[in-house]
Amino acid sequence: MVLSDRTIKEQLLAGRIRIEPCDPDDIQPSSVDLHLGASFQVFRNSRYPYIDPSREQAGLLEKVIASAEEPFVLHPGEFVLGTTRERVVLPDDIVARLEGKSSLGRLGLLIHSTAGYVDPGWEGRLTLELSNVSNLPIVLTPGMAIGQISFFKMTTAVDRPYGTPGLGSKYQGQSDTTPSKMFKNFER
Repeated sequence: MVLSDRTIKEQLLAGRIRIEPCDPDDIQPSSVDLHLGASFQVFRNSRYPYIDPSREQAGLLEKVIASAEEPFVLHPGEFVLGTTRERVVLPDDIVARLEGKSSLGRLGLLIHSTAGYVDPGWEGRLTLELSNVSNLPIVLTPGMAIGQISFFKMTTAVDRPYGTPGLGSKYQGQSDTTPSKMFKNFER
């Protein structure tokens, strides 16, 4: 079942779900608005002739820091990584789903390609997979509402929450925009 605003507030108050920082005005009827952080990872297209998911490719991405004075401009067809300002922590019996704001989607901004699912036990800032599918550049200002996270109660607590040793949770505790660690799947 999807948690309502009332239940989200109860879970936040009890410390079972943590969103840091969390403004009460960001709580929507069935979700919480999340905001864009200042850190981006931009592909350096001249560094490699192709992306090989089985190998760590140092220098494939370059970190860029934006600000209100110098926002990040996402050009048509461009794909970059960003991050949420908020740190999210989930208990072992709640899963979450990250979605874009519909007002931004109507401008052509997508905030994730596939990584909209947040496992029980997750802890950290969420990396965003930002794509501009419009015909014009889109200005992205740190602090702007970028997405919303909704929460779902599971039938039981999970046996192995995200981050459990041996599970292969590559992104637990991330505090900044984090590039792909797919190459670690090939090391097993």
